[in-house]
Formats: sequence, structure tokens, C-alpha cells
Amino acid sequence: MGKATGFIEYKRRPIQDRPPLERLKDWNEIHEHFEEDNLVTQGARCMDCGTPYCHTGIILSNMASGCPVNNLIPEWNDLVYKGKWREALDRLHKTNNFPEFTGRVCPAPCEGSCVLGVIEPPVAIKSIECAIIDKGFQEGWLRPCPPKIRTTKKVAIVGSGPAGLAAADQLNKAGHAVTVFERDDRIGGLLMYGIPNMKLEKSIVQRRVDLMAAEGIAFRSSIEIGKDLPAEQLTDEFDAVVLCCGATKPRDLAVEGRDFDGVHFAMQFLARNTKGLLEAKDAAAFENIAKGKDVVVIGGGDTGTDCVGTSMRHGCKSISQLEIMPKPPVERDEGNPWPEWPKVYALDYGQEEAKAVFGQDPRQYLVSTKKFLGDADGALRGILICDIQWKEEDGRFSPQEVQGSEREIPAQLAFLAMGFLGPEDSIAEELDLERDNRSNVQADYGKFETNVEGIFAAGDMRRGQSLVVWAINEGRAAARECDRYLMGETSLP
Repeated sequence: MGKATGFIEYKRRPIQDRPPLERLKDWNEIHEHFEEDNLVTQGARCMDCGTPYCHTGIILSNMASGCPVNNLIPEWNDLVYKGKWREALDRLHKTNNFPEFTGRVCPAPCEGSCVLGVIEPPVAIKSIECAIIDKGFQEGWLRPCPPKIRTTKKVAIVGSGPAGLAAADQLNKAGHAVTVFERDDRIGGLLMYGIPNMKLEKSIVQRRVDLMAAEGIAFRSSIEIGKDLPAEQLTDEFDAVVLCCGATKPRDLAVEGRDFDGVHFAMQFLARNTKGLLEAKDAAAFENIAKGKDVVVIGGGDTGTDCVGTSMRHGCKSISQLEIMPKPPVERDEGNPWPEWPKVYALDYGQEEAKAVFGQDPRQYLVSTKKFLGDADGALRGILICDIQWKEEDGRFSPQEVQGSEREIPAQLAFLAMGFLGPEDSIAEELDLERDNRSNVQADYGKFETNVEGIFAAGDMRRGQSLVVWAINEGRAAARECDRYLMGETSLP
């Protein structure tokens, strides 16, 4: 450890975001460029705590605590402090195939379990991670490194999100011939079309895909397995198949007026927006469907925030975000102790931007949607909502309407951002794969093999809706087990 008193001498200073009113003018990433000298001192704040919880990657209270890919965080923090950036990059890549993704979009459960966070703001782990990989690309340290020896085995990966890309990267390193199938027109899955450009610029995704292609991975886009290509054909042509199709079935809202024009699933909106931006190459050239409209986002989480941020860039007239859960406390309460993820109130980038323009956080807590209201032409004009309170009945909590709280709010556009129910059915049905009680493909964690020999499942398709970093964890682990199946043994981590 290079600076024993660093956590005492230096204050937390992560990579800053650009001012809200400035970044609303474009679709570029919201982050400022990192300052190398500042990140060096931030690395010095890592306090040699003896038992670092930051890289434990365990589940506490149904949430991640510590890094799910078990990043060797104290080691590369120390290397950055000592100015050994290239060594830090090597150490980072030992556990994480894509730190440029997690360094931008991960909620950083590592920081929530940082030991320093018990008494001070935690180490700026996410900022340091992002800076390491960005410097690596800037310096030209990341070059194609195809395997020196190839096996005779062929593996098909279905889905090019973080799980699929991680599995492909690992299996390619093992020397297998890997082909990744993607139904969209661009590779990246959730990374390409599910996360807006201002959180993860698509050039960052394409840069990594290009590197993987140069290392020998074959990418085939615009091919939907089960539609354009029979799923059974994969089992005939490949020695193994790894399914990483995600949990893309959105949760709907079955209330009166759901079919009015103007009510959309959040991902439809976000994907359409990114496709328009990529095709136009100009933020002013594609259709701004939220421009001048009262927009309501139903649901919280990252997807809801992304709808808020995207609508703000379109130039919406107003923005409201409805959350059925209560407003979190400003500080951890007694039932949420360290090292659990801190469930505290915070403004994410979208809410921060809305507050800068409209003067307040757009979120309304403990609110439920009763009915969508339309005009004579069948277009959405408003939403009937009510306040709710959570009451316990037979050991379970359920929302109960507060009498007299019913009211109407204006809306010409509403986005449903209430999470996902599981994977789509077509591939699982065609291959006769067993499902669990949540409709996910049944495959035990650690094994990842389905009930059909040679077919593996990983990521959200297996575990349900989760974090990008968990998808990378599962993609890596499924690749290890797939390699073991193909070769009888494996050296993959």
C-alpha cells in the first residue's frame, strides 16, 4: 500500500458530470473527462482495510454487496496511486472483460460495501475503474490478441448483450470458434439499444466489438433465432450453444385506457431513440416524439431514469415519474446496515436534469395509476392516479388506495418502466427447455447447463432482470462450464 494515510488526507472526488443545463443540449456522455492527477489521489484513499468487502460479490437483502465479478479493487487502486496504469489495466482485465461498460453504467455495489464508507464517503472505485480502461484505449495498450492455438470446437452464442459478449470473449480465449447471433441490426444488445447514448456512447460499445472481431469472434446481426434461423439448426451445426437472450418481456399495466395512442413500453421508446440517433448522426435530425408534451414515466429504476433523461433532451413540456414505493431516507436506516447496498434518497442524472429545468425532482412517491384517459380520437390526454399506503395482510404487504386522493394529471405520452417478467418464449419452447417458476430458463448457477445437453443459459435469461455486472459474471462462468463440457477440463477463470 502506497499511502497509509490517504483516506485521511484526501476527500472523495469522483469523475464529475457536466452541468445539467449544458449536457441537455446534446446526446454525448454526461461525464467530464477524467483528471489523471485527481484519480491518483483517489486511489490513495483505499485504506488497506485488511478485509476488503468491495470485491466480495455476495447477495445481502436480495441486493448485490461488493463487486459481482470480484474485481481486485484494492490492488488496482494502489497501482493507480503509484502511477502504474498499465499494470492496473492488466489486473482489472483479470476479472472484468468490459470495464468500460461497468465503469459507466454499473450502480457500483462495490462502493456501497467499501469499508471507508462506514465513516466517510467511500472510495471513488467506479471512477478509477473507468479511468483505467479509458487510459488503456487512449494509450493504445488494447490491441487484438487472438488465441495462439485453436480447438476444433464451434460454439454459438445467442444474444450480444453483456452476458453474451462475456461468454464469447472467454470461449474465444479458450481457442474455440465462436459465432454470436443478434436479432437487432447492431451488436451489443442492452448495451447498444437499452442504455441511452448519454450514459454509454455507442462508439464505446462498437470499439470493443471491433476488438473482439479482430480476435476472431464472428458476429451475425439481424438474425433472430427461432424466426430467421431455427434454434435446432444451432444444435446441429455447433458443438455447444450458450443462450444469453436477456429478460426482454416487459411488465405491462392492465388498467383501463392502456390501448390509447401515446402509452408505450419504455424500451420501445429508448431503442427507437438510439436507432434514430445512430442513423441520423445528428440529434436534430430524428423525430423527437416527446417534444412539447406532458410526459409521465411509470416506474423507477434505471430504465425510468433513462426515459426521463431522454424526454428532457427531446424538449418535453413537463415530466412526472410515478413510484409506487415510499421515498427512501436521506441516510441509511437501522434496517439497512453496511455492507448492504445503501437504500437512500439520491438524484440520478435524469432527475437532476429535470430539477434543473423545472425546479423539482419529477418523482412522486406512493402513487398508483388507476386509469389512462383519452380524447375522442383515441389519443392519451391524461392519467388518473391516486395515493397509496402499504398495509400488511396475512404476512404480506399490499398497496391500498388512500380515500379522497384520486386526481388527474396531464399526459400526452406515458412510458411503462416497471421492469421485466423474464425471457421471451420462442427459443425455450422450440428447444423444449425447462423453466423455473418465474419463466426463466432453468439452469443452476455454477453449472449453467440446461436440461438439454450442450445448451447453456446465462445472464438475465437465467437469473431474471439484473445488473450488467451480474450478466458479465454469468457470461464468464457459463463460458467456463461450456469449455469444461467441450474439452473435459478448463483453465478459464
